[in-house]
Amino acid sequence: MTGILNGMRIVEGSAFVAVPLAGMTLAQMGADVIRFDRIGGGLDAKRWPVAPSGQSLFWAGLNKGKRSIAVDMKSERGRELITQIITAPGEDAGLFLTNLRVRGWMDYPTLRQFRDDLIMVTLIGDRHGRPQVDYTVNPALGIPDITGPEGHEDPVASAVPTWDLVAGNLVVSSLLAAERHRLKTGQGQDVELALKDVAAATIGHLGLIGDAVVNRKDRGKAGNALYGAYGQDFVCADGRRVMVIGLTGRQWAGLVKATGTGDAMRALARRTGADLTQEAERWHLRHQITEILAPWFAARQVSEFASDFNASGLTWSEFRTTREAVQEDPDLSPENPIFKTVSQPGLGAFPVPGLPTSFSAHPRTAPEPAPSLGAHTEEILGDVARLGDGEIAQLFDQGIVQSPSYSASRSAA
Repeated sequence: MTGILNGMRIVEGSAFVAVPLAGMTLAQMGADVIRFDRIGGGLDAKRWPVAPSGQSLFWAGLNKGKRSIAVDMKSERGRELITQIITAPGEDAGLFLTNLRVRGWMDYPTLRQFRDDLIMVTLIGDRHGRPQVDYTVNPALGIPDITGPEGHEDPVASAVPTWDLVAGNLVVSSLLAAERHRLKTGQGQDVELALKDVAAATIGHLGLIGDAVVNRKDRGKAGNALYGAYGQDFVCADGRRVMVIGLTGRQWAGLVKATGTGDAMRALARRTGADLTQEAERWHLRHQITEILAPWFAARQVSEFASDFNASGLTWSEFRTTREAVQEDPDLSPENPIFKTVSQPGLGAFPVPGLPTSFSAHPRTAPEPAPSLGAHTEEILGDVARLGDGEIAQLFDQGIVQSPSYSASRSAA
C-alpha cells in the first residue's frame, strides 16, 4: 500500500471482479474507499474460493483496506442513506464506482441532483446494456478457439478473468482522469465503459482483429507454444515441467548456448533454408526445434540446470500448482515487500498482497485486511452522512443498517 491518494474518498457499490478490484486498488493507494452492501451480504459475500469456515476468500481478497457499511437498500430510508454517502460534501469526495447501476435511484442523472460535480464510473456488460462476464465475452470474441492443446477441437475457457482484470484497472484510470478534469474545471461527469468493449479493444490492440480480417487462415490453437516466436514446455527427468522462452534474439541465443544445441540448430537452418535468428522462422519450425531440445531436458532434472539457467539470464520458469508456488516461491511470501502475513478473521493467516507499485515519494505500507460486512457502518453514518448518535441508534433499531460490533455492544448492554 501507499498513501499517494490520501484524502480522496470513493464510494463503491459493486459485485464480481472488475469494480471491486478497482476500489481495492484505489484503497491500496491510500484512498478512503467505502463499500456498501445489503444487509446479509451482496452477491460476493459467499463467492468461491471459500475457507473451511465457509467464509469467502474471494471477498477478503478484493476488499482489502476498504470500509464497509451494510444497509437495507430495499427501504426508502436505506436508499436515502446511500445517496447521502455517495454525494456527501468534500473537495476530494463525490466519487462513485459501480457495476450495479439502478435507473431512477443509483444512476448519474438522479445522483447529480444532490451533487453537481459528482463523478460516477459505471462498468456495464456490453454497449447494448446486456449482462456479460469473462466466461461469455471470451467465447463471443473467439479466444477459446485459440486456447488449448494443438489439434484439440473443443474451445477452452480461461481460469483467469482477464477482461475483468483489464477493466478493473481501466476503471481506476478513468476515475483518476475524470477527477483530474474536475480539479481543472470544477465539472463532474458520467463515465461508462463496457466489459465487452474492453476485451474487443484489447484484442484489437494486440492485432487479433486485423489478423482475422487480412489473413485467410485462422490462428488456431498452439498449446503451450509461444505464438509467433519460440517458447515451449518440456518434461524433465524428475517429472517436473518447465517453460523456456526464445522470443528475442538474446533469449534464443542464450537457450541454444545453455543446452549445447548450437550444431543441431545450425544443421536445421541449413536443411530448411531458414534463418533461426528471426522470430517468425522459429515459430514455423517450432516442432523441429522442440525435437532437438526435448531430449536435453528429458535427460536432466530441474535442479541440474536451474542455477545455470538463472546465471545465464535465461527466460524460463517451472510449472507449479498454486499450492507449490506458495510453498516454494519467495515472491509469494513476506520476503517480497508487497506481501505481509495477515490474519483474516474466519479465514486464518496467509500472505496478503499490497499494491505492486512503489512510489518514490511515498513509503510502502503494509496491506490491510478486508472488513467484515458492515464493520464500519456506525462510523460512516457519523463522519460521512453526518448523522447524530440518536439517529444512528434508531437506524440500527429499525434494522435499516447493520454492524457486527454495534449488535454485539447492544447485546452486552
